[in-house]
Amino acid sequence: MTDLNPTTTIRILTTGATTEKSYCEAEGTLKNRASIIRDGLIASLRLPYTRLELESVLNKDSLEMDDSDRQLIADAVVRTAELGEPIVVLHGTDTMADTAEYCFRKLGTPKVAVVFTGAMKPMGFIDSDARQNVTEALLAARLMSPGFYIAFHNRVFPVPGVCKNRDSGTFEACAAE
Repeated sequence: MTDLNPTTTIRILTTGATTEKSYCEAEGTLKNRASIIRDGLIASLRLPYTRLELESVLNKDSLEMDDSDRQLIADAVVRTAELGEPIVVLHGTDTMADTAEYCFRKLGTPKVAVVFTGAMKPMGFIDSDARQNVTEALLAARLMSPGFYIAFHNRVFPVPGVCKNRDSGTFEACAAE
């Protein structure tokens, strides 16, 4: 019988998404500071069959990203994929589809599943979707074949062909450009 739950390592590349924003009382601001993923999210998950390895690629709001930032992410994907383990990229939702498609155009099909995800509200908010989306992306990364994907709100979309629907606050399939 095949073990459906072998211990797996998943590589998480962080980019400073909404998932990682934190509130500073002194400044009255909500912005990216140091990554809070390890202590704030990862420590709270029960993943007995999964080892998580985190790497911070950027710490930037996705609206501030340009193609040089996207190239840094693509380079990190190539380097990390060489390890042969699935990858989850935590990315701001405003330009997540743009970065995923950039990586697809530059790299083609990677050696492993590369799953982008993010959140509409930061992890520290009681109604944040961060924990749900990250957990679902981790599972998708274990199950999907090599390729680029966006996992969001209990759905997985192959890249290219994913758009953010600002009206509904989620992602959906759309025509690939």
